[in-house]
Amino acid sequence: MRIINLLTMSTLSASLLALSGQSFAHEEHHAMSMSEPQTQPTEETSVDHSQHQKMSTASQILTEEKQVQPVQQRHSDSDDLDYKYDHAAHLKEHGGQIYQQTTLESKWLRNDDSKGALKSELETRIGTDENKIFIKVHADKVELQQAEYDAKLLYSRNVADFWDVQVGIRYRNDQNREVDQDQVDAVFGLHGMAPYFFETDAYLYLGQDRQVSFNLETERDLLLTQKLIVQPYLDMNIVLSDDSSYAKKTGLNSVQLGLETRYEITKKVMPFIDVAYGYNKGVKETAWQKSSSSENELFYGAGIRFKF
Repeated sequence: MRIINLLTMSTLSASLLALSGQSFAHEEHHAMSMSEPQTQPTEETSVDHSQHQKMSTASQILTEEKQVQPVQQRHSDSDDLDYKYDHAAHLKEHGGQIYQQTTLESKWLRNDDSKGALKSELETRIGTDENKIFIKVHADKVELQQAEYDAKLLYSRNVADFWDVQVGIRYRNDQNREVDQDQVDAVFGLHGMAPYFFETDAYLYLGQDRQVSFNLETERDLLLTQKLIVQPYLDMNIVLSDDSSYAKKTGLNSVQLGLETRYEITKKVMPFIDVAYGYNKGVKETAWQKSSSSENELFYGAGIRFKF
């Protein structure tokens, strides 16, 4: 009986101890549960909020960049188009415009022996202020003789104020010759406005049979009225060497010094009269021609000039 009571008491004590341990563990767990919400959830909430702010800011920046980049691209394209347009307009207004001018002139001159000659000239230029193409054609028809033709094709490049360097070729045809009727020469020259407004063309010709010559043409307009204009001019030719079948004498070979007076009905139609003094040194004696002496002549006549 006593033993039974002891076992019963031991069982009750163990049960009480077990119950008290569970209560303590439950209270400790409950205390920890009560303390954790004061720290852990707050930290997690703050971290999540900051990450959300960062993600929102990044998304906003990406969105703004996507919106700004097309606008910037559009502005860049627009600026390029504006620059190209302004550049083209600037070139057009300041030397980049392509223009064309043609002058056609024909005059009839007579010398002291009343021997007449018809002289015609066509000049066309096309290009910009910096680069141009010149086409010049001359035709001389003396009475009782065949016509002589002279055509030049020149490229002209501006190198200084009022001055162009020119290079090209010249074709000559003289039906009065028995041989060498057609000839081709290389041309190097200057075209521009000399001091005191003398319009000047200076050319060096290099041809076959050691034909080397230099030609200078210069003229100046003197206004008597707005329509009546006097123009003194000089046309000079110097032969440096010539071993051709119809060789000319070297040195100052020919000079024509004249005075043209024109009346400009319009800027496109201009009749004129011309008086000039001419000097010709003559030619050498060859197998195809006899030597000739120098000649001095006075020319006078009239003509008309068209510009378009």
